Amino acid sequence: MALIDRFLAAQITHGQLSVTYADGTTKRFGTPDPRFRDVAIRFTDGATPGRIVRHPSLGAAEAFMDGRLVIDRGDIRDLVNLLKGNNPWEAGGVEKPALPIRLAGQVIHRVDRINMQRRSKRNVAHHYDLSDRLYDLFLDADRQYSCAYFTDPGNSLERAQADKKAHIAAKLLLRPGMKVLDIGCGWGGMALFLHRTTGAEVLGVTLSEEQLKVARRRAAEAGVADKVRFELIDYRDVTGQFDRIVSVGMFEHVGPPHYGQFFRKCRDLLTEDGVMLLHTIGRMGGPGVTDTFTTKYIFPGGYNPALSEIVRGYEGTRLFPTDVEVLRVHYAMTIDHWYDRTVAARDQIVALYDERFYNMWTFYLAGAAAAFRTGGMCNYQIQLSKSRLTVPLTRDYIEADERRLRGA
Repeated sequence: MALIDRFLAAQITHGQLSVTYADGTTKRFGTPDPRFRDVAIRFTDGATPGRIVRHPSLGAAEAFMDGRLVIDRGDIRDLVNLLKGNNPWEAGGVEKPALPIRLAGQVIHRVDRINMQRRSKRNVAHHYDLSDRLYDLFLDADRQYSCAYFTDPGNSLERAQADKKAHIAAKLLLRPGMKVLDIGCGWGGMALFLHRTTGAEVLGVTLSEEQLKVARRRAAEAGVADKVRFELIDYRDVTGQFDRIVSVGMFEHVGPPHYGQFFRKCRDLLTEDGVMLLHTIGRMGGPGVTDTFTTKYIFPGGYNPALSEIVRGYEGTRLFPTDVEVLRVHYAMTIDHWYDRTVAARDQIVALYDERFYNMWTFYLAGAAAAFRTGGMCNYQIQLSKSRLTVPLTRDYIEADERRLRGA
């Protein structure tokens, strides 16, 4: 108990955490702070505190999932915000597991990021082939499972996701009849939006069989299956020439050893005046490793790159970096909406899976939101072109075209 006491005392200065141990002892850490909700937790056994000290995020996650860490006041988001908010990225905050665990984790993550084609499909299926009903319960109606774009913090999730699509489309400089490749097309929302608003023809590729079924059905229902096509294919196997390439929320699954291959393939697929837009989660510091909870339960093989790693990936390809934008807290705001909808749908999710899955999912969302609000994660939108003259010399065109696309 002494170890966990020292750990929590060092972690929590602002806000208050009340901890009840298995023997009935209760201790309080920190002081009340209006920025944080006071939280009370309870351990149901004597071994869990030690597991959390040795590996904070994974130990806490599994204890919460299994009911060995019970939250009596507040919820998991309140607990995560309290812990992460006391240790923000800009102040040097980072979780440091015990040294042997840290070293083993680095080896495992480096191996796991070698995302060979046979492993890529399996990794994608682990997360994206979950029940359609689950995603319907917490995403917007268009099933945009990536960072939204809040032109106003008070906007609804639906409005922010529509604005995200318009923001990206504006950077693609699309015209009717252009051919677009959507790498990692999800459930088809971006591809259908691009065709509907610009007249472009789109090929969307995915490794998720469930996403493919939905995307094809949506294109057929819209009567545009001849203009918006979807295929179950690895981007490395795509052939042909495209005026534009867009990739939203897929690069996180490529893996650093394959960044050069990814950008070389994109360059080969682009026409001479081609433009691509990459939208990806990234880390604001240097290269790192994915936390063990995420690789074990959420995104096996996933990794959020540092900007330096992305740049090294396209260096040598002779692609021109024509625009780089950093979205800081937009994803935290997005995930807040997802979390609220997940909590509201608790009974349906437990019926679909079980209590443990629901706890895992809320822990995932709470931790992800905190990573963007006070941690070291952000979103990068990187525009690359094969020609230095295809993209206008100033960024004014983005806002002007975005306004038009929002109206559409």
